[in-house]
Amino acid sequence: MSSLLLLTNALQPSTEVLPALGLLLHNVRVAPAEGPALVDTPGADVILIDGRRDLPQVRSLCQLLRSTGPGCPLVLVVTEGGLAAVTADWGIDDVLLDTAGPAEVEARLRLAMGRQQIVADDSPMEIRNGDLSVDEATYSAKLKGRVLDLTFKEFELLKYLAQHPGRVFTRAQLLQEVWGYDYFGGTRTVDVHVRRLRAKLGPEHESLIGTVRNVGYRFVTPEKPEKGERVDKEKAVEKAAEKSDKAASSANQDEADTAAARRAETVSADS
Repeated sequence: MSSLLLLTNALQPSTEVLPALGLLLHNVRVAPAEGPALVDTPGADVILIDGRRDLPQVRSLCQLLRSTGPGCPLVLVVTEGGLAAVTADWGIDDVLLDTAGPAEVEARLRLAMGRQQIVADDSPMEIRNGDLSVDEATYSAKLKGRVLDLTFKEFELLKYLAQHPGRVFTRAQLLQEVWGYDYFGGTRTVDVHVRRLRAKLGPEHESLIGTVRNVGYRFVTPEKPEKGERVDKEKAVEKAAEKSDKAASSANQDEADTAAARRAETVSADS
């Protein structure tokens, strides 16, 4: 049984928009066919959009949904007369006639969800966070462009933490998510791998994996300095360099004066 979200302004959505839905064992929730109403709407496996009336407004809604990336297929329900108006730029995944029977509706929903899953499986994600990038496709991680020499479990642990920045995980949770249910080792394994990971990240970036005392670990998102802060730091560096140059120049002048005084003393003694 799938979770379906039907976007419609119809008074009797279940029987009016797509009657065949009432004969299928899916969990159907209804929400107004308006952009603002979607903010607090929970996720769904498929979003059905009532396109039987006001096609220009429905087209705008479909494009809004596609641009905001709901992460699930969009299926438009139209009348036979509305089919001629639907084009690729609507951003939908499939079209259903409002008169479609239960078998056709079920098949189209199944295919839409299947295509979505295939796309998700074939699209490895690259995680970027500050100077760190984690590439699932190549099982590699880079820090400022430098490839980190990680074992498989070290990579999996780093990837899992980086996928959930700021979220705190207990050692038991990490053991379950990274090592799996069939792993019988203790939580000490997590501590060992975290220590190795920090060593490979180096002193400058070891703080990316933060310790929450008496709880576990979390991935710490590096803070980017504000523009004003960067300017202040640059000025501080320039002042320090200028001060260093002046000190070096003064030291060189002192050495020159000392050498000149010694030469003068030598000449005076010879005379």
